[in-house]
Amino acid sequence: MKYVTIGIKALLSLAFLAAGLAKLSGVEMMVGTFDAIGIGQWFRYVTALIEIGAAILLWVPGLVGLGASLLTATMIGAVLTHFLIIGPSAVPAFVLGVLSAFIAWQNRADVPVLGPMLKA
Repeated sequence: MKYVTIGIKALLSLAFLAAGLAKLSGVEMMVGTFDAIGIGQWFRYVTALIEIGAAILLWVPGLVGLGASLLTATMIGAVLTHFLIIGPSAVPAFVLGVLSAFIAWQNRADVPVLGPMLKA
């Protein structure tokens, strides 16, 4: 199971680093997506920083659960945004959210707010 977890963390890191960097660099598709959401381009930058920061946290001992929880929450928002505002293909966000939730659950003791409540 250790190697599966490492593989999932590597996949998540690559996916979120790439997505975050694409948002920060102003890739046309990302700008268009955030225009369609209608909140403003500042939200693209905030989302990018969350994605990049959380991807880094996946490799920091003691903060893995926090990073994975941030990614899970971000993907919940992405799935809801796809369903309610921008349209089709929430599947990639859903898959990344499930993988992030798996890592968050495995490291739930690392999350200061949830750890004490969820100790098994």
